[in-house]
Amino acid sequence: MASRKATASAASLLKLLVPAGQASPSPPVGPALGQRGVKSMDFCKQFNDRTKAIAPGTPLPVQITVNPDRTFSFVVKTPPTAFLLKRAADVKKGASSPKHETVGRISVKHIYAIAQLKQKDPSLEHLSLKAICGTIIGSARTMGIEVVY
Repeated sequence: MASRKATASAASLLKLLVPAGQASPSPPVGPALGQRGVKSMDFCKQFNDRTKAIAPGTPLPVQITVNPDRTFSFVVKTPPTAFLLKRAADVKKGASSPKHETVGRISVKHIYAIAQLKQKDPSLEHLSLKAICGTIIGSARTMGIEVVY
């Protein structure tokens, strides 16, 4: 019986990808929050207000913690690395076979700028800038984007 009570009082965690400044109660936000008894319009207003300085439409990962009393808090993370690489290389999508196809080129300066942005992310703040640059270079190669030194 104690285990049921413990799970009933536990907070639930939602992970969504929401465009900056464009959160609306439509899917995926509305249904995900509605299932947990949270008014999606409250989240949308707070999210849009918090992300108004970011370029509209930039996809942002959001972690929403919904408490048992139907209150919520959320953490907005940095845009996905793939999005930032595609924007830096000015390409629409990555290569279908990265070993044989190059869809774009970026310089180390771009890698460094993306790494500085990603270092602000709470999940990556313990890593060195060099390690973050290495993972970004690996992601670029996987997408078929050539890194010019």
